[in-house]
Amino acid sequence: MQEQPVIIIGAGPSGLATAASLNLHSIPYIILEREDCFASLWKKYAYDRLHLHLHKQFCQLPHLPFPHSYPRFISKQQFVSYLDDYVSHFKITPLYCRCVELAVFDEITKEWTVKVRNLGSGKVEEFRGRFLVVASGEATDPYTPEIEGLKSFPGDVLHSTQFKNGKAFRDKNVLVVGSGNSGMEIAMDLANHGAKTSIVVRSPVHILSREMVYLGLNLLKYIPLNMVDWLMVMLSKLVYRELSKYGLSRPKEGPFFMKVADGKYPVLDVGTYSKIKSREIQ
Repeated sequence: MQEQPVIIIGAGPSGLATAASLNLHSIPYIILEREDCFASLWKKYAYDRLHLHLHKQFCQLPHLPFPHSYPRFISKQQFVSYLDDYVSHFKITPLYCRCVELAVFDEITKEWTVKVRNLGSGKVEEFRGRFLVVASGEATDPYTPEIEGLKSFPGDVLHSTQFKNGKAFRDKNVLVVGSGNSGMEIAMDLANHGAKTSIVVRSPVHILSREMVYLGLNLLKYIPLNMVDWLMVMLSKLVYRELSKYGLSRPKEGPFFMKVADGKYPVLDVGTYSKIKSREIQ
C-alpha cells in the first residue's frame, strides 16, 4: 500500500500538466500510466504528418511555454520534444505499465483506494490518496466497430492508430471510414502518396480552416458562443460554398456548440477539401 495526497491516472498531456502544477506547490502525488512511456498517443499511435490543429498559444501546457522558434502549428515531432523537456523540467516520474482496475472512495476516511495491475509482474498494487485525478484522455482506447463482412475481407484492415503514412498504399484502393480530423487528414496523406482514396462520411460535418478556428477561439473571450458559431458558419459557406455536391452536409448546430455539447470537433481543413473537390478523394 502506497499513500500520496493525490493520485493521477494517465501520463498524457493533461496528467503531466497536473503533475507540474502540483510540483510547483510542493504537493506530493503519484502518476499511474498504463503504457510504457508518457504521452503514448503522441509517441506511439499518431501518424507521421500530424500537426496540432490549433494555434500553439492554445496548446502549450501550464508553466512552460513553447520555444519561440516553434511555428504557429506544431508538428508531432516538435510536440513530443516539448513534452520530453516538460517532463525533465518538472522532474515528473510516472509509474509505467500500471493498468487501473478499481477506484473506490471511502466516505468515512474521505480517501480514494486505487487498485492497479502491474503489467510487468502481473501483481495487483494498491494506492491510497485524498484526491483522484482521472486524466486518461478522450481518445485513450482504439475502437473498431463490428462491420458485416469485415472478418472475411481479404485486404488489410488498419485502425488509425496503426497508420503512419501512405507510402505503402501507392496505386491501391483504400477506403477511410470516418470523417473526423484524423480520417480527413489520413485520406489526404493517402491521396498525396498516390493511393486511390475514398472516404465514408456518416454524419453532417462542419469544415473550417485553422484560421477560422483561431478567430473563433479569440472571439469567444468577448462575445456569446451562438454569435461566434453564426460567424463560423457564414465564413465556412463563403470559403467552401455548397458541400452537398461532394456528398457532404453541414449540421444544424454550430461548430463550437457541438464541441461543448457532444465533444464533436469540426473538421479543420488542411487540404483535404480541395482533393475532395477535385475528385482525387471520392
